[in-house]
Amino acid sequence: MRLSRSAMGLSGVIVLSLAVLVGVSSARTTRHHATTITIATVNNPDMIVMQSLTSVFTKKYGIGVKYVTLPENTLRQKVTSDVATGGGQFDIATVGTYDVPIWAKNKWLVSLDPSFAKLSSSAASAYDLKDVIPKVRLGLSYKNNLFALPFYGESSMTYYNKKLFAAAGLKMPLHPTWDQVAAFAAKLNKPSANQYGICLRGLPGWGEFGAPLTTVVNTFGGEWFNMKWEPQLTSPAFKAATNFYVDLIRKSGEPGATSSGFTECETAMAQGKTSMWVDATVAAGQLTDPTKSQVAKDIGFAYAPTKVTPLGSHWLWSWSLGVEASSKNQDAAFKFLTWATSKDYIKLVAAKNGWASVPPGTRVSTYKNPAYKKAAGAFESIVLNSMLTADPTHSTLHKVPYTGVQFVGIPEFQNIGTLVTQNLAGALAGSTSVDSALTTSQAQVTRIMKQAGYLK
Repeated sequence: MRLSRSAMGLSGVIVLSLAVLVGVSSARTTRHHATTITIATVNNPDMIVMQSLTSVFTKKYGIGVKYVTLPENTLRQKVTSDVATGGGQFDIATVGTYDVPIWAKNKWLVSLDPSFAKLSSSAASAYDLKDVIPKVRLGLSYKNNLFALPFYGESSMTYYNKKLFAAAGLKMPLHPTWDQVAAFAAKLNKPSANQYGICLRGLPGWGEFGAPLTTVVNTFGGEWFNMKWEPQLTSPAFKAATNFYVDLIRKSGEPGATSSGFTECETAMAQGKTSMWVDATVAAGQLTDPTKSQVAKDIGFAYAPTKVTPLGSHWLWSWSLGVEASSKNQDAAFKFLTWATSKDYIKLVAAKNGWASVPPGTRVSTYKNPAYKKAAGAFESIVLNSMLTADPTHSTLHKVPYTGVQFVGIPEFQNIGTLVTQNLAGALAGSTSVDSALTTSQAQVTRIMKQAGYLK
């Protein structure tokens, strides 16, 4: 299947004055390194920690590192443009489970297997590739070749403020339903006190607004496409799920929700401004860290909410590091990949920030480590169970022709998901209705699928 230019986001790439965050290689220090690699990454907390520790890597290998750190949507646009055109601006790209198989098929990433084969037996044993959670490793492979290494893995779950729940006489079940979550949000929503019932992503983007929305569609019994690749955006289940999601935010959610993505909701939760948040499990360590969260002792955890079916109610994702095929520093880039995803790196983070703050969802050994189990006791089992039970091959009530939980694993979905969430942002802002936005989206997605050859 040939990728369309629009599907891979080559048109309309936002031109920004990029703030290049240099972890260890300022203009002065770069001159002292024979090799300097450039990494494009997302502005998530775990990635910020990686930058702060990069001096350890440089000291060990003598390789300089530059970071280009961007918001999630902009990162995708910038990096996709670079790899698709062979621009070579970056040596390492931060990529997700959705991107890797598509980019590998198009030869935009380098297979890591030859580099692992060159490692000495002691180095291979120290890295211990088999220790990487098999399901995560599989999601970063294409035709039995590994094309990226997971920096952290995640599913999704429910965060709640135990203090606010107790004050209102409410009790969060371990396995909540979306109806229960909506009822809690209504009771806890106090805009006059700058406290909101729930925070949910409303920032347009297939990986922002689109990710949690798709899990709601799944658990309501809906899907993006049927077995004939016909879009299902105006089906009863898809409409019910989307109306529910938008209504919940409009009635009990954060103000200005169309500007709220993962980072904004995490901040609201950490500042005690929202009573609940359903999102990525990776935030658990940050929210329970008293140096980063004002309500660290009050954070409670539950599984992601369900409705008609538990299928696809919680996602599976990994932010990973891959070497661009156009990189001129592939050996140096591989050294960084294996350093930043190693057991030693996890120990390094633990020594600096505590075991609860280490990158989760990547290594079996992390979840067997007594120190981690003790530090992450409140959420460790929920995170691991959620990751192990998320099934990209069976995430919907009805049979579908695609894989993926919070996304559809086809190249065109990057364009489709972003387009649909842009339309729905209008409904979230009150300028149109959900049904109208979905009707428009149905026509647009049908046209895209015909142009791509899925529909006759």
